[in-house]
Amino acid sequence: MGNALAMRLVTWNINSLRLRLPHLETLASTLRPDVICLQETKVPDPLFPAEALRALGYEHLHYKGMKSYNGVAILSRYPLTPLDRLPDWHGKEDCRHVGALVHTPGAPVELHDFYVPAGGDEPDVTINPKFAHKLAFVEEVTAWFKNRTRERTILVGDFNIAPLEHDVWSHKQLLKIVSHTPPEIERLTAWQNVGFVDAMRHFVPAHEKLYTWWSYRNRDWKTSNRGRRLDHVWVTPDLVPSLSTMTVLRDARDWTSPSDHVPVAVDFTL
Repeated sequence: MGNALAMRLVTWNINSLRLRLPHLETLASTLRPDVICLQETKVPDPLFPAEALRALGYEHLHYKGMKSYNGVAILSRYPLTPLDRLPDWHGKEDCRHVGALVHTPGAPVELHDFYVPAGGDEPDVTINPKFAHKLAFVEEVTAWFKNRTRERTILVGDFNIAPLEHDVWSHKQLLKIVSHTPPEIERLTAWQNVGFVDAMRHFVPAHEKLYTWWSYRNRDWKTSNRGRRLDHVWVTPDLVPSLSTMTVLRDARDWTSPSDHVPVAVDFTL
């Protein structure tokens, strides 16, 4: 990247790491990220393809996974110190969060990678336990971050919530659809307000459309462009001056057998 103190960070819901390992190779060779945060890896730890990832240049790995569902991973060219004793959110050991100190050429940064529950189809806690779990998960995480020192910290992941009007293709039509309902938006906003800045919207103003996910149901996703911004990068205010560029890799949605999410890359001068 030219600047030795620059860090390119990518977050991506890969929707099965082993199935889409060739796509990860493409991502690594084209964008050359220094750190990649993945969600929905869907691989138990003993089967994690560590050798293949190290061969791509990611010597430092921190991951937590289970069979068929969830799973998060941090791949890094820089040394990692895993953050241990992270909570099992909502009393479930369902592999939705990993954190590590990333030892960049400057001072270390604290990095958290989240896969927030999707919440099912019905936005009603009285009949949908998945939606209740999602709201409780975000509340719990918010309370936890309130009690942490919030400096040189980056939060990324698939938060499964598109909070702003232009984070969805139709604000009016999606207000009653899980991912854009008022209870979800209120909670995500409260989490962010604990002390984080929306890095993606630092580059793209709130009045402009910004999506990272397009449903598999949309055969011609590009023409209909019925997207949502479910993937996020947040930083503590002290890191805002270090933000240099942001890219949403829309082309990845057209790769063979793609994920329904596309990678988001943010460059830092750390």
